Amino acid sequence: MNNRNFVRGVVIMAIALLFGGVAFSYSLGNLARSGPGLFPLMVSGFLFVIGLITSARSFFVERLPVDYGVKNIVLILLSLIGFAVISEYINMILGIIFLVFCSTFAGTSYSVVRNIKISIGLVLVAFAFKNFLGLNLPLY
Repeated sequence: MNNRNFVRGVVIMAIALLFGGVAFSYSLGNLARSGPGLFPLMVSGFLFVIGLITSARSFFVERLPVDYGVKNIVLILLSLIGFAVISEYINMILGIIFLVFCSTFAGTSYSVVRNIKISIGLVLVAFAFKNFLGLNLPLY
Protein backbone atom coordinates (compact mmCIF):
# COMPACT_ATOMS: atom_id res chain seq x y z
CA MET A 1 0.00 0.00 0.00
CA ASN A 2 3.08 2.23 -0.25
CA ASN A 3 2.29 3.39 -3.79
CA ARG A 4 1.35 7.07 -4.20
CA ASN A 5 -0.42 6.62 -7.55
CA PHE A 6 -2.54 3.73 -6.28
CA VAL A 7 -3.54 5.65 -3.15
CA ARG A 8 -4.34 8.71 -5.29
CA GLY A 9 -6.66 6.63 -7.49
CA VAL A 10 -8.43 5.06 -4.51
CA VAL A 11 -8.98 8.47 -2.89
CA ILE A 12 -10.37 9.88 -6.16
CA MET A 13 -12.74 6.92 -6.43
CA ALA A 14 -13.86 7.36 -2.80
CA ILE A 15 -14.62 11.05 -3.39
CA ALA A 16 -16.50 10.18 -6.57
CA LEU A 17 -18.60 7.57 -4.74
CA LEU A 18 -19.37 10.02 -1.95
CA PHE A 19 -20.60 12.74 -4.29
CA GLY A 20 -22.32 10.24 -6.56
CA GLY A 21 -24.23 8.90 -3.58
CA VAL A 22 -25.32 12.40 -2.61
CA ALA A 23 -26.43 13.05 -6.20
CA PHE A 24 -28.91 10.17 -5.92
CA SER A 25 -30.75 12.05 -3.18
CA TYR A 26 -31.85 14.56 -5.84
CA SER A 27 -34.09 13.99 -8.82
CA LEU A 28 -32.02 12.79 -11.78
CA GLY A 29 -34.48 13.33 -14.62
CA ASN A 30 -33.19 12.28 -18.04
CA LEU A 31 -30.86 13.70 -20.69
CA ALA A 32 -33.67 15.64 -22.39
CA ARG A 33 -34.86 17.21 -19.14
CA SER A 34 -32.22 16.83 -16.49
CA GLY A 35 -32.86 17.11 -12.82
CA PRO A 36 -30.57 18.70 -10.22
CA GLY A 37 -28.78 15.41 -9.51
CA LEU A 38 -27.86 14.43 -13.07
CA PHE A 39 -24.86 16.73 -13.55
CA PRO A 40 -23.19 15.83 -10.20
CA LEU A 41 -23.81 12.16 -10.94
CA MET A 42 -22.22 12.44 -14.38
CA VAL A 43 -19.20 14.34 -13.02
CA SER A 44 -18.73 11.83 -10.21
CA GLY A 45 -18.99 8.99 -12.73
CA PHE A 46 -16.25 10.52 -14.88
CA LEU A 47 -14.18 11.14 -11.74
CA PHE A 48 -14.60 7.50 -10.71
CA VAL A 49 -13.36 6.35 -14.13
CA ILE A 50 -10.32 8.65 -13.80
CA GLY A 51 -9.62 7.16 -10.36
CA LEU A 52 -9.97 3.65 -11.75
CA ILE A 53 -7.54 4.42 -14.58
CA THR A 54 -5.10 6.02 -12.13
CA SER A 55 -5.22 2.97 -9.85
CA ALA A 56 -4.77 0.52 -12.71
CA ARG A 57 -1.95 2.59 -14.21
CA SER A 58 -0.10 2.53 -10.88
CA PHE A 59 0.81 -1.12 -11.46
CA PHE A 60 2.61 -0.30 -14.72
CA VAL A 61 4.66 2.76 -13.72
CA GLU A 62 7.41 3.27 -11.19
CA ARG A 63 6.19 3.08 -7.60
CA LEU A 64 6.52 6.30 -5.66
CA PRO A 65 6.45 6.19 -1.86
CA VAL A 66 3.55 7.82 -0.05
CA ASP A 67 4.72 10.80 1.94
CA TYR A 68 2.63 13.33 3.79
CA GLY A 69 3.65 16.93 4.33
CA VAL A 70 1.67 18.35 7.23
CA LYS A 71 2.72 21.87 6.21
CA ASN A 72 1.29 21.34 2.72
CA ILE A 73 -1.98 19.94 4.04
CA VAL A 74 -2.37 22.92 6.38
CA LEU A 75 -1.60 25.38 3.58
CA ILE A 76 -4.18 23.84 1.24
CA LEU A 77 -6.85 23.75 3.96
CA LEU A 78 -6.03 27.35 4.94
CA SER A 79 -6.32 28.48 1.33
CA LEU A 80 -9.72 26.76 0.93
CA ILE A 81 -11.06 28.20 4.17
CA GLY A 82 -9.69 31.64 3.26
CA PHE A 83 -11.34 31.42 -0.17
CA ALA A 84 -14.71 30.62 1.42
CA VAL A 85 -14.47 33.39 4.03
CA ILE A 86 -13.18 36.05 1.64
CA SER A 87 -15.77 35.11 -1.00
CA GLU A 88 -18.56 35.33 1.57
CA TYR A 89 -17.60 38.59 3.26
CA ILE A 90 -15.66 40.56 0.61
CA ASN A 91 -15.94 39.18 -2.94
CA MET A 92 -15.06 36.12 -4.94
CA ILE A 93 -12.35 37.74 -7.07
CA LEU A 94 -10.21 38.42 -3.99
CA GLY A 95 -11.05 34.93 -2.74
CA ILE A 96 -9.75 33.39 -5.97
CA ILE A 97 -6.55 35.44 -5.81
CA PHE A 98 -6.00 34.42 -2.16
CA LEU A 99 -6.64 30.76 -3.00
CA VAL A 100 -4.08 30.73 -5.81
CA PHE A 101 -1.33 32.61 -3.99
CA CYS A 102 -1.76 30.75 -0.68
CA SER A 103 -2.09 27.25 -2.11
CA THR A 104 1.00 27.54 -4.32
CA PHE A 105 3.15 27.86 -1.21
CA ALA A 106 2.55 24.11 -0.84
CA GLY A 107 4.34 23.41 -4.14
CA THR A 108 8.02 22.94 -4.80
CA SER A 109 8.39 26.13 -6.82
CA TYR A 110 6.76 29.53 -6.44
CA SER A 111 6.27 32.00 -9.27
CA VAL A 112 4.40 35.27 -8.89
CA VAL A 113 3.98 35.57 -12.66
CA ARG A 114 2.49 32.07 -12.89
CA ASN A 115 0.16 32.82 -9.97
CA ILE A 116 -1.05 36.01 -11.66
CA LYS A 117 -1.74 34.10 -14.88
CA ILE A 118 -3.63 31.36 -13.01
CA SER A 119 -5.62 33.96 -11.06
CA ILE A 120 -6.59 35.81 -14.23
CA GLY A 121 -7.64 32.55 -15.87
CA LEU A 122 -9.79 31.50 -12.92
CA VAL A 123 -11.39 34.94 -12.65
CA LEU A 124 -12.23 34.79 -16.37
CA VAL A 125 -13.78 31.34 -15.88
CA ALA A 126 -15.84 32.73 -12.97
CA PHE A 127 -17.00 35.63 -15.17
CA ALA A 128 -17.94 33.17 -17.92
CA PHE A 129 -19.93 31.07 -15.45
CA LYS A 130 -21.72 34.17 -14.20
CA ASN A 131 -22.44 35.79 -17.56
CA PHE A 132 -22.92 32.83 -19.89
CA LEU A 133 -24.39 30.23 -17.55
CA GLY A 134 -26.28 32.67 -15.33
CA LEU A 135 -24.79 31.46 -12.06
CA ASN A 136 -25.23 33.79 -9.11
CA LEU A 137 -21.60 34.29 -8.08
CA PRO A 138 -20.58 37.13 -5.73
CA LEU A 139 -17.74 38.37 -7.97
CA TYR A 140 -17.86 42.04 -6.93
